Amino acid sequence: MWRTLALASAFFPGLFILCIRLVSTVQATMATVSGITVVLSCKNVVHDRHWLAVEYVWVLVPYMAYDIYVMYLCHWHKSQEKGILEKKHSLASVWSFLLQERLMVTHHLFILIVLTPITQHFRGELGDFFVGCIFTAELSTPFVSLGKILMQLKMQDTLLHKVNGILVLVTFFLCRILLFPFMYAAYARQVGIPLYLVPFRIPLHCNIANASLIAPQLYWFRLICRKAARLY
Repeated sequence: MWRTLALASAFFPGLFILCIRLVSTVQATMATVSGITVVLSCKNVVHDRHWLAVEYVWVLVPYMAYDIYVMYLCHWHKSQEKGILEKKHSLASVWSFLLQERLMVTHHLFILIVLTPITQHFRGELGDFFVGCIFTAELSTPFVSLGKILMQLKMQDTLLHKVNGILVLVTFFLCRILLFPFMYAAYARQVGIPLYLVPFRIPLHCNIANASLIAPQLYWFRLICRKAARLY
């Protein structure tokens, strides 16, 4: 655990020196591959174990902390470009950042403060399959990063940008929206009950955690759809 945590803590800032978008893409690729590996390995979705379901969480922890700080730096630099002369790391600049990025920061903190203890301790030895499913939600991130890079390069009118936009829409819908019905369906198939009974058979905190995770995804998907409508 500590070795993985230390390596990841050094790895992501090191990549940041090369390219900020590269960090998100590399992490997303690692998470997706780890998730697919876990999902394919766990035939019994409740009891089967895979070491990546535990170990990769310690890669996500420093990444989420790093990502919050990088978002703050981006916010501060954009404020400087707009003529808002706030001192870096000042209370005013931090508060401005938290107000503007409150949903994303809340999402990251929820993963760090709530989901990490659940996945590492409170779930016991159950549910590696579902942890793997959550990892695969990162599949859309490389396409989101590519879209931002293309916009920075003034290539938003190119065919590549339009194709990438479709990939963002599809991967986000599959791996961040349909992912949750898929997990419920997998549990229903495993225990032999109808899908509609699953929310009443699993612990309440599982339903609450899933609802907390999918809520921002639905909001972001709505924004993506609105952007796609303008693009196409």
